[in-house]
Amino acid sequence: MPDDPHAILDAGLATLGLDPALAAPLRRYLDLLARWNRTYNLTAIRYPGEMVTLHLLDSLSMHAHVDGVSRLADLGTGAGLPGIPLAIARPGLEVTLVESNGKKARFLREAVRSLGLANARVAESRAEAVDLPGAFDAITARAVATLADILAAGGHLLAPGGRLLAMKGVRPDAEVAALPVGWEVRAIHPLAVPGLGAERHLVVVGRGAPGGA
Repeated sequence: MPDDPHAILDAGLATLGLDPALAAPLRRYLDLLARWNRTYNLTAIRYPGEMVTLHLLDSLSMHAHVDGVSRLADLGTGAGLPGIPLAIARPGLEVTLVESNGKKARFLREAVRSLGLANARVAESRAEAVDLPGAFDAITARAVATLADILAAGGHLLAPGGRLLAMKGVRPDAEVAALPVGWEVRAIHPLAVPGLGAERHLVVVGRGAPGGA
């Protein structure tokens, strides 16, 4: 049935080319989020089918673009999106979930513990205060700020050659034009989220060549 969140998740994983065995841990994460959400209001999205599409499948739509990434920092991760779904789907990926809100950080620690995510850790901090310069191959953020703001807060975390993987809705051409000096767009990938008609894009930003414009 189209309104069955389990069926939506199974169909979405198949469309994204992901292992159907991922459905079980993803459901456990979603169940935990729904339970905590009743008390702590972690997300405004409450209908299970919408949570599957707008949280899980939206996050996983970028999974192919973390190939070659060993260490990822998810800035302003909130309830763990996209970091926790990516950590579930990519056990070889080390994910640091950066979140300054105390109640959300508590949820994240419980999610990491209860799901047994050995490849995820929580940093209860603002991104700009994380003292791990150059520690990550990639940073990501999911529609939480402009590209310039994300780089101002977390650009110091990127290793040489590292890149920002910014999840956006419509193609953010104005934000691209306002990138700070020293950064350049490497690619803009349209993302197809199963069951979602709205536009999604992944903007890949890296440091510009020395001496470049």
